[in-house]
Amino acid sequence: QVQLVESGGGLVQAGGSLRLSCAASGIAFSINAMGWYRQAPGKQRDMVAAITINGDTNYADSVKGRFTISRDNTKKTVYLEMNDLKPEDTAVYYCTASRSGNFRLGSWGQGTQVTVSS
Repeated sequence: QVQLVESGGGLVQAGGSLRLSCAASGIAFSINAMGWYRQAPGKQRDMVAAITINGDTNYADSVKGRFTISRDNTKKTVYLEMNDLKPEDTAVYYCTASRSGNFRLGSWGQGTQVTVSS
């Protein structure tokens, strides 16, 4: 049974930083692309960052230069380092895994809330 468990969310002031973690179990982590998505109230769930099995990364334009995704295959964990946070980053952040890279068809965590106050 696949489980993705996010942690590290919380309340932070604008300009602050947070580090999200996603611990995976029940999957062959090293052969899965991993991603972070976010969903704000009343909005669709959008991709924030993704990392391939080779470590190649991709970011939404809105977070480039501020967020960094990384993975530790030995710990089966993917991270999202978020710096210079803005109120518009407020959302529920979800971890996802996919062998094909198509996250819409992949496995998802339960989400962790990130709130950035102005």
